[in-house]
Amino acid sequence: MSVVGVSDFAACQEAADFLSARLVRPPSTALVLGSGLDHLSHLVPDAQTFAYADIPHFPSSTAPGHKGELRVGQMAGVNLVILRGRLHLYEGYSPQEITFPIRVLRCLGVSVLLLTNAAGGLHPAFRVGDIMLIEDHISLPGMAGLNPLRGANADAWGERFPALNQAYSPRLRDLARQQARQHDIPLQQGVYVYVAGPNFETPAEIRMLRLLGADAVGMSTVPEVTVARHAGMEVLALSTITNMCVDDGTSAARPDSAEVLTAAGMAAQAYQTLLPGILAGLHAGPPVAQD
Repeated sequence: MSVVGVSDFAACQEAADFLSARLVRPPSTALVLGSGLDHLSHLVPDAQTFAYADIPHFPSSTAPGHKGELRVGQMAGVNLVILRGRLHLYEGYSPQEITFPIRVLRCLGVSVLLLTNAAGGLHPAFRVGDIMLIEDHISLPGMAGLNPLRGANADAWGERFPALNQAYSPRLRDLARQQARQHDIPLQQGVYVYVAGPNFETPAEIRMLRLLGADAVGMSTVPEVTVARHAGMEVLALSTITNMCVDDGTSAARPDSAEVLTAAGMAAQAYQTLLPGILAGLHAGPPVAQD
């Protein structure tokens, strides 16, 4: 496919129109499944399924554990679209291509975005299998110029200089904490730092990221959050701690992708309880205005 610019509203609308013409239930909410969580798509039974390859202008997902399809149905009474697979800088995509699916979701009328990912644990109190509620983020690629909002602004979506001081919805974070308490699900909280990958970080880089105030590190999510907030969507993000970061250059420990996928499955049961509860809580009131 050709590179999709941040201002290419027409391409996003064409993809959205393709889906709208075929959908039985237009979605109001979207869920992006991170590495190792693909099987959670079964939480939406009798869903309509669309391969990314069949949707106009949609990039293909090539990362392990990312199937590359949309499932549209209902969960907890909410019309939901699940993205089974996301896109990453390390696959060779631009920040605009990475976030193209989020733009399409907005054109479909989606107003609430739930994101999950696999992340390395930086905080010494974290353990493999923990779920971390993202309270804030640090975008190293974004601060270095790889920002999905770079280029001509798409006024149809949002303002030129969007504020991200409340990138993660206070209302949705409260819902997540409430559900975790109600079901005795341990829920860590912290700051996620976004790196480009695909290599895992060096011990010196891990020590630096801790000094910056990060609690978990990963290779996704932040570009999606950026364009979602630019377009006025309400956002919640959860990280599965799939490995503890190695900060000792003499250690024999070696993180790898297989470990990440296996560890993510450890949190599956918690997500199967947490996500429907959060979605059910959306009926409690309208999204909090953040713009």
